[in-house]
Amino acid sequence: MPLQNRVDPAGEIHSVPARGMFTGNRGVIHDPETKSLNGRRWTTKAWIICRCDFENRKRTVFGRNARSGGPGWTNLFFADEVTALAAGHRPCFECRRAEAIAFANAFARGHGLPTIKAAEMDAILHGQRLATGKAPQSLNAVQILDLPTGAIVSADGRYLAKRINDFRIWSFDGYGAPVAAPLTAVLITPPAIVSALRSGYRPVWHPTA
Repeated sequence: MPLQNRVDPAGEIHSVPARGMFTGNRGVIHDPETKSLNGRRWTTKAWIICRCDFENRKRTVFGRNARSGGPGWTNLFFADEVTALAAGHRPCFECRRAEAIAFANAFARGHGLPTIKAAEMDAILHGQRLATGKAPQSLNAVQILDLPTGAIVSADGRYLAKRINDFRIWSFDGYGAPVAAPLTAVLITPPAIVSALRSGYRPVWHPTA
């Protein structure tokens, strides 16, 4: 039985066999004895996106990874960076420093600011994440077509990712063939991240895209 640690674009955490391109965390939200989530879905506003390999560091998924012998932060996994951004995560300043700086610069430009700190981004994003209770924004056909590459919407029970001039159906295994833009949809990617994408940030896509 796969562990419950695969994140969908809305930020919900599932148990599926598909592997992810990226890991990340929202703090400590697992029980190392039962190898299951502990009921909480975050313990920090800093939701990040990390590389799965970094400086040969080894972790036991849902294990005891803190130096104190405690559980340590909980590894979550994302199909790609587009998915992680939609869920409200941001690049890690340690293992993905170049990407984190590029993201912060785009985030700041999207808000008309010269610079922005990680904690400031986290505070903005925490108020926009669907998984923390933010009400989704409805979009019309014009707004949908105007979305930047990398934004994800929900329409007709499917997640659709904007890819240049078309949309791709999202799944934990990647993306399907291009489909036409829906006439109405709900925005899944937080508006602040949509602004960062519009301001030049280029996320990593799953190879199927």
